[in-house]
Amino acid sequence: MSKALLDDVVEHAYADAPLECCGLISSRDGDAVQVYRTANTAKSKFKYVMDPREQLRITEEIEDAGLALGMIYHSHTRSDPVPSETDVNLAKFGDSDDPAWPGTLYLIVGTKSAEPDLRLWSIVGNTVEQVTLEVTD
Repeated sequence: MSKALLDDVVEHAYADAPLECCGLISSRDGDAVQVYRTANTAKSKFKYVMDPREQLRITEEIEDAGLALGMIYHSHTRSDPVPSETDVNLAKFGDSDDPAWPGTLYLIVGTKSAEPDLRLWSIVGNTVEQVTLEVTD
């Protein structure tokens, strides 16, 4: 992921603090291409909810551009950027352990201090694994 795209995500996280932010990141061949900021309709310090119509519009825009949904991002304003039980459940399709967004990674930005703490995760069912976040110039 480029530093410029990552900076956009971090700026979004701090701009929305103390509320959690959320958004989507498109990719091509595993490389992040564009950040799509979305509103957290929950307006909460503890969880995020994307407007389904906005999420659908963005995912259609991503697909129409021949890209993939590479990452879903949000912030944790009071805790470490580790997926919560709520985060894990949001990554599932309904009540099943099937992924809601197969192949999509989850970027969490910790904003509890002045320096952002960024961690990337693979969440499939109840299996949560940290993934290396590679940043390029």
